[in-house]
Amino acid sequence: MAWGLIREMGHVSIQTNDIEGSIFDATQLLGLRVTERTGNEVYLAANSVHHELAYVESEVNGIHSLGLIAQDGDALREIRKRVADENFKIVSETPVSLGVQDGFSFIGPEGWIFEVYSGMQNNDRGLLSFGPDRYGHINFHPRDVRSMMEFLRRIFDFRLSDVIGDDFAYFMRCNPDHHGIALIKGQGTFHHHAWQVQSIGDLAKLGDRLGAAGRELIWGPVRHGAGHNIAAYYVETSGAVVELYTDLEQIYDDERDPVIWGEDENWWNMWSNRRTEDFRTFGIPTVTELKTFI
Repeated sequence: MAWGLIREMGHVSIQTNDIEGSIFDATQLLGLRVTERTGNEVYLAANSVHHELAYVESEVNGIHSLGLIAQDGDALREIRKRVADENFKIVSETPVSLGVQDGFSFIGPEGWIFEVYSGMQNNDRGLLSFGPDRYGHINFHPRDVRSMMEFLRRIFDFRLSDVIGDDFAYFMRCNPDHHGIALIKGQGTFHHHAWQVQSIGDLAKLGDRLGAAGRELIWGPVRHGAGHNIAAYYVETSGAVVELYTDLEQIYDDERDPVIWGEDENWWNMWSNRRTEDFRTFGIPTVTELKTFI
């Protein structure tokens, strides 16, 4: 159960300069299904919902919006009030994404666009094939990571699960999943969107699909310390990283104190202290920095 204003993570919307390549990656590599396509937008899902991932055709690659699902109508109204009280710029007073009943969008710290909504339509997932069970979390790299952490706590009631170093990284949750949003200090880029699978065998199958397509894993499988999940990563056409994971820690004690790690402690891989040197260099900016609102 979620305890605060946000029930669960909603979606990631990505502007892409190669929408057919992005659709190929999402359907043939990740294993999502297209739920709706209109004009320059494509909606995809793993779970029985209208969408968990959206692509917007554009001349540039960037994060279009980050979607969050409000607990209910009262929670959505409270978030609107908090956003107004802090004078964040409203992008739209009504839903931008298709398939949701009510919602609004605003520009948060460092130009990140958040779309908050309720009442998403169901969409039957049909007979299962390969692919993840659901969208799980995101990881991005704010310049001022502490301010972003405080914003997520203040506006949405996210809670801290793990803290890394002295204002280096924060793992934050809105429900029992160890993290819905992970923040690591960086250059203001979005790093990855992550999808839950049933077992580590699914990560091996991902590697097989990537190899057959002439692509590769950029890291993993690894066992993270923060979150305990087993994960593997690849880069999609837009330049964003995609994570498949399993066995993520679940936190049912709402008042659990965050786990504290030293920045140089091995919080990233319990199986080895090695990680690829370029792993954190991948990623894409928010569209507000690109000045390409659609």
